[in-house]
Amino acid sequence: MAELKGICVPICTPFDESGDRLDEGALRAHVDSMIEAGVHIILSCGGTGEFAYMSEAERRRVHEIVAKQIGGRARFIAHASAINTRDALDNSKAAQDLGADAIMHLPPYFEGPTVDGVMHHFERIARSVAAPIVVYNIPQNTNRDITPEVFVRLMEIDNIRYIKDSTGDFTRIQRLVATGGRVFNGGDAVAYPALVAGCAGCIWGGVNAMPREAVRLYELVTAGKLAEAAALWQRMLPAQIFFWTHDYNPSVKLATNLLGRRVGACRMPLQPLSEDDRRDLTRALSALGTPVATAA
Repeated sequence: MAELKGICVPICTPFDESGDRLDEGALRAHVDSMIEAGVHIILSCGGTGEFAYMSEAERRRVHEIVAKQIGGRARFIAHASAINTRDALDNSKAAQDLGADAIMHLPPYFEGPTVDGVMHHFERIARSVAAPIVVYNIPQNTNRDITPEVFVRLMEIDNIRYIKDSTGDFTRIQRLVATGGRVFNGGDAVAYPALVAGCAGCIWGGVNAMPREAVRLYELVTAGKLAEAAALWQRMLPAQIFFWTHDYNPSVKLATNLLGRRVGACRMPLQPLSEDDRRDLTRALSALGTPVATAA
């Protein structure tokens, strides 16, 4: 299987106005919008997809819709995490049956195991499927950190060679790149330097709002056109800093709506931004030089 690389969007999950049901039509349209913008990989039910606020049946349905809508036009990663290993195995097999190019997993979270338990969890998952596994590290949410040393141990398992690191720590990103693994940066505010440092790509929630800019940034960096890339990044950076320093999913969804892609509001208990924050986000988005709606 070809290596995964480039810009991956952990796609927003649209809900209806009540927040009670998936908006399947809006999800399909948003998949199409990301592909039309040139995004290389689409990830379903990531953190930006609000997986934590959905039932298992809803997650399976989102995976199914996204896989079918992609239809081979982009690569597909399914996020299949579960706290216990048995459910993680079931989720992984279901994702593989949908044709996922890779399957992403968090380490077990909430009263999580020791490092040996984390190793056992990933080894069982990796042995259950042929698709490569993307290790998802976001210790600020899981209280379990996949350090570079732990990642080196995980890479001894045959089909584990990718990591999404969402620490937002550029030093950490450089240490992970030095392991020889395939690193996807997940910290919005360090996306540009992470690509320059040798990341295979970014799994980046902000791509929902600005896919063309993210793809162009990747293209410029990989072509060695760093002055152009740096100039583009300066226009993107105010919004990335806003996302990283405010309630993340409500910020990304609002930005996506304001820039013309309708994904609705977050599911409760996630709260909408305050009016002051909305104004600040609109100001940050204006640096892109593209039209920003006055309401969403």
